[in-house]
Amino acid sequence: MSRKTLLPLFLLPLLLACSDQRAAFEIGSSQHSLTLIRVQNFFWAKTADYSVVAARMPECMRRHDMGPGGADTRVEVYAPGNDAWILKQGRRMFVTETRTCDGFARLEDEPADGMGPLQGSFEMRGGRLIFVAAPKSAAEAVPSAAN
Repeated sequence: MSRKTLLPLFLLPLLLACSDQRAAFEIGSSQHSLTLIRVQNFFWAKTADYSVVAARMPECMRRHDMGPGGADTRVEVYAPGNDAWILKQGRRMFVTETRTCDGFARLEDEPADGMGPLQGSFEMRGGRLIFVAAPKSAAEAVPSAAN
C-alpha cells in the first residue's frame, strides 16, 4: 500500500476519539429543558468540556459554558424556584434560569436560602451521558410548575 493510503487509516482512530454527548432534563415538557453537553476531545483524556443549554421554547434558548471538569463527574440539578436551576459539578456550582435563558453565573457558596430540592443528575453510565431523575421522595414538585 502507498503512504497516501496508509495515512488516513492511521488517522482514523484519532478522528473517532472525540466524544460529544448530550442529555436532557425535561421540565414538564420537551419544550422546557436543561441539556448538558459534554465534549471529550480524546478517549484517554481525564477531562471534558461542559456546557448547558437552558431552553423554554419558543421564548428562549441559550448555551452557557461551564468549562472543563472531570470526564466522569456527575452534575446534580437543584430547583430553588422561579425557573432558577443550580448545577453542582463536584465542588463547582452554577446557577442558570429558564425565564429569559440569559442568566448564568458561577456560585462561590451555597445560596443562603438553600439549593432547593434535588431534581436528578447527569451522569455517565455504560459510556453514555444520561439524566437520572431523583427518587420521588427526594425530588419535590418543581417549584416553578405552580406559577
